[in-house]
Amino acid sequence: MKLKKNYNFSLDKFINYSLYNKNFGYYMKKSPFGKEGDFITAPNISRLFSEMIAIWTVSFWKSLGSPKKFNLIELGAGNGEMMKDLIETFRNFPDFFSSCNFFIHEKSPSLIRLQKKKLINTKIKWISKINEIKKIPTIFIANEFFDAIAIKQFKKKKGQWFERFVNLENQENAFFFEKRVDLKKIEKKINFEISYGQNFIEYSELGLKYLKDVCQMIEKNLGGLLLIDYGYTEKKMKDTLQAISNHKFAHILSNIGNTDITHNINFNLFKKFIKQFNNLESNLTTQKKFLLKMGIKQRAEQISKNLNFLKKSDIFYRLNRLINENQMGNLFKVMLIKNRKNKFKLGF
Repeated sequence: MKLKKNYNFSLDKFINYSLYNKNFGYYMKKSPFGKEGDFITAPNISRLFSEMIAIWTVSFWKSLGSPKKFNLIELGAGNGEMMKDLIETFRNFPDFFSSCNFFIHEKSPSLIRLQKKKLINTKIKWISKINEIKKIPTIFIANEFFDAIAIKQFKKKKGQWFERFVNLENQENAFFFEKRVDLKKIEKKINFEISYGQNFIEYSELGLKYLKDVCQMIEKNLGGLLLIDYGYTEKKMKDTLQAISNHKFAHILSNIGNTDITHNINFNLFKKFIKQFNNLESNLTTQKKFLLKMGIKQRAEQISKNLNFLKKSDIFYRLNRLINENQMGNLFKVMLIKNRKNKFKLGF
């Protein structure tokens, strides 16, 4: 007797299927960035964003004692725009530039092709696993990386936990359903009590694994992680699952493989998770506060000094999108994870 194909996917498996399936996954077949894509990230809005990240990175490197050899890894480099701008800025700091091993960790072959086109004649290596690199001080940069990793969701009903699943037997009529689960087994697997004080849980198993691997590397070899993403800081988790198509919200289960599926980071969860590492600490601020402390306004004024009205207006319009509290300024948070002994606070 032939076993029937299983069409029931846990939510994270469905998201992976939709985003990363080799044949039709959203990130595997096209560039989602820019006006022609489905969303725009900060480095594509204004070069000023990447310049601030570059200045911050050089300063952080100095706080590590300006090591003669260190790694810089961008996690999920999008269309390569930020890394291109970072490298152009880093060239103004020859000691930093010559000491740095540049890496990009990227899952999508089509995005790697795009990045390689944009980053021609640079000394970048692409890696599929972050632990492939030399065990030396490492600075990780993750701009909108963690929100693109698949999540699981659980709901508590009458003292029992249920996990969210998707039935894909007919992709035109896919639907959500729930299955009872033993959450203690899941907590044992991730070695973290995620259910404490919660009636609803939303987290990425792979996201926490990345966080754990990065934290272990920072703890052993020094360095840090600069994490920029949209998210919230409340202790209670909430349902933030969303799909984006053509710069607008879309339905998660319609047009599978052609819409971006994402979520908001619960930074409180990240903070709690990092506390497992005794030698590490985290700092958290908003994108607005971080960029203003880094001097983005002064830089905008400096470069627009001799420009005509239209060009000047464009620079400040783009700056406003990055720092306005009703746009990216508050929704996006900036987190730094580093060794406790390092008292570096620039931007925070």
